[in-house]
Amino acid sequence: MPSKHPQAKGKAKGKGKAKGQGKGKQKHNGNGGPHRAARSPSLTPAPVGSTPATLPSPDGPLNPGDEVPEISMDGLAIDDPDAAEAPAPIPPKKKKREPFRFLDLPAELRIEVYTYFVAADDVVDLNTQNHKYLRKKLSILKTCKAIHREATHVFYSINTFRIFPTQGGRYFKTKKPLLARLKPHQRRSLSSLELRLGPGWTDPPRGWVVNPALGLSDCVNVHKLTVFAEIDPSESYYEGYRRADGFYEGFCRDLLRNVLTELSSLDCVHFDGGPGVKKRGAMVAGLIQVAEEMGKEIRWGPERGWTDQEEEDDAPAALAEAALAGAAMP
Repeated sequence: MPSKHPQAKGKAKGKGKAKGQGKGKQKHNGNGGPHRAARSPSLTPAPVGSTPATLPSPDGPLNPGDEVPEISMDGLAIDDPDAAEAPAPIPPKKKKREPFRFLDLPAELRIEVYTYFVAADDVVDLNTQNHKYLRKKLSILKTCKAIHREATHVFYSINTFRIFPTQGGRYFKTKKPLLARLKPHQRRSLSSLELRLGPGWTDPPRGWVVNPALGLSDCVNVHKLTVFAEIDPSESYYEGYRRADGFYEGFCRDLLRNVLTELSSLDCVHFDGGPGVKKRGAMVAGLIQVAEEMGKEIRWGPERGWTDQEEEDDAPAALAEAALAGAAMP
């Protein structure tokens, strides 16, 4: 039967000839011998079986070893383990703490706490720094009414208050001293007062007077009065500066007598003085005499260290006299 494609047959022969021609050519190496061609891996695909592979029917029976367990689609998901958030641990329930009930403490402990807060470092006087110094100490009074009542009593009962102001400036010549600015129940809580003498000795302020407005009659719980003499104008080195001989000493004696008259519950008076003040000088001796006449017990303050003995060291007085004389020299 003649071929239907003569041209294709001719092409096949041409390919065979070309292949034979290619085999006749041999390469020579550098030694003159024939060069063996390097074997390359075969690129011819492996023969495929004549029987095509068939998939088992989904309805047909499976071999015992071909069974595949059913896996959920969620199990096939690939998740980043770091991205998955672990469930937050449930914190344990904290036991509810009851608030500390300060007022349930015994009164003795509450007084100790109040004392820690409101105790003043010095004598309480009427001066321009009170709003800075005392405001912080008295902030505990703003807690509640009960604490305000208790702490207020402690503040007035443990601190010493000055009867007449001694700081120069705004309050020195005021007609309303510190005691006059307090309420009656606050004055009844006072236990210690100080009468400081010396400032304004040439011209005492007009506000230094004992009258009902001062409120000394309300100070029924005062058990200590300290009389502190800063100077003694009777000393010779004050000569030439005095308003009159014996003027200020007499003024102080009258002032102390009026104070003691109002403080009927007072039993003792503590005397003290500044450098150069003698216990047997006209100033202090006259004040002691007034206290004894009023039936008060005499005691001594810590500044000068005076005692009941008559001996006295006059060295501070000599030093004060020498200092004043030196200041007067041209």
